[in-house]
Amino acid sequence: MKFMPHDYQKYAIEYIKSHPITALFLDMGLGKTVTTLTAIRDLMYDAFEVKRVLVVAPLRVARDTWPDELRKWNHLKELTCSVVVGTVAERRRALQQDADIYIVNRENLAWLYENSRLDFDMVVLDELSSFKNHQSKRFRAMKAMRPKVKRIVGLTGTPTGNGLMDLWAEFRILDMGERLGRYISQYRNLYFKPDKRNGMVVYSYKPLPGAEEAIYHQISDITMSMKATDYLEMPELVSVAKEVRLSETEKKRYDELKKSLVLELPGGEVTSANAASLTLKLSQMANGAIYTDDKNVVNIHDRKLEALEDLVESANGKSVLVAYWFKHDKDRIRERMEARELKEPQDFADWNAGKIPVALIHPASAGHGLNLQKGGSILIWFGLTWSLELYQQTNARLWRQGQADKTVIIQHIVAKDTIDERILNVLKHKDGTQAALIDAVKADLGMTETGNGGIL
Repeated sequence: MKFMPHDYQKYAIEYIKSHPITALFLDMGLGKTVTTLTAIRDLMYDAFEVKRVLVVAPLRVARDTWPDELRKWNHLKELTCSVVVGTVAERRRALQQDADIYIVNRENLAWLYENSRLDFDMVVLDELSSFKNHQSKRFRAMKAMRPKVKRIVGLTGTPTGNGLMDLWAEFRILDMGERLGRYISQYRNLYFKPDKRNGMVVYSYKPLPGAEEAIYHQISDITMSMKATDYLEMPELVSVAKEVRLSETEKKRYDELKKSLVLELPGGEVTSANAASLTLKLSQMANGAIYTDDKNVVNIHDRKLEALEDLVESANGKSVLVAYWFKHDKDRIRERMEARELKEPQDFADWNAGKIPVALIHPASAGHGLNLQKGGSILIWFGLTWSLELYQQTNARLWRQGQADKTVIIQHIVAKDTIDERILNVLKHKDGTQAALIDAVKADLGMTETGNGGIL
């Protein structure tokens, strides 16, 4: 296929070529993979500035998306790649191949650092946001590799999915601490102040006045950001909440757990050790089932299942994608109706071919690199996630360039007067952090930082 780049893609390609350090915040659907590969091709075969490139990506993106893009476009045919995934033996064989680009999944980056003798003069981090934890193995491995790398590109559509604190680790990898400091303590002290604490222990920080603008100014010389709605003819996005109501008995059980942190059920006992655990338990109950302390599943209600049936029926034969969060959500949906989980490449191909009326997907596996817009335009959230990044990325599987329908409908099944309402509100206000949810639960329970047995 012949590549006819949009103007914004031409600009992004030149930006990567002219900036040895590039943070490219491209919105979902703007074609960041082909854009980056085109820049690599130019740097490798026109400018002769790059000899060997390492791409680090989520597993499915590493295994499928990057190789597929290389095969898809005529101007990229001369680039060769080796996909370093699979068993240890398969990875070793992949490293022994002579290639221009080596593609590894992020979980194996530490292994590659320890076992590969290859030197890379350019690195592409496709999802830069997955390096936000400065204590992770992948961060430490990339930090160790970074001084030998002449060029680095960080790609993401959600750089601050959990707030501004994420940016330090991401840019520490990119520029080795030049803009936001070499140490997280420097960054915190300069731009944040303690927020939630228990005695001397600080649990969260909030930005100082003007911190956001100051941080963006510091990174502006290597950062380019583009929104899909500014450059593409995007379909209309309609977001709807379908409310369900628990019965008096069901709501009583829910309130009992919320208040006492302990619930006696016929199938076993449910206890919550802290507010973080409680948010998960309450979310399970809102969805209709809960795991006991013995890992048994106890059904609480079928309100959401009934609502899901209604929504599927009202789709009038159109394919429906259903996002679930807990395993018992998936199991109960499949007991109720014929639904196929999207996991393997063939599943995704069949969905895009219109062969799956009801498809199930977990946000953690739907987050990056999947193009599902050809299979349908209706997404139903059976159970919500507190992660803004996963929420936005999952929605973007359908709401993106190439969507055939003029309207994409995002349905949220929300149990009224439960934590569902809190989660949806948090997501709407672009603060999809677990800390925000814990605060919300504390507010509901009347918890304080020192009261209620020290629960935070």
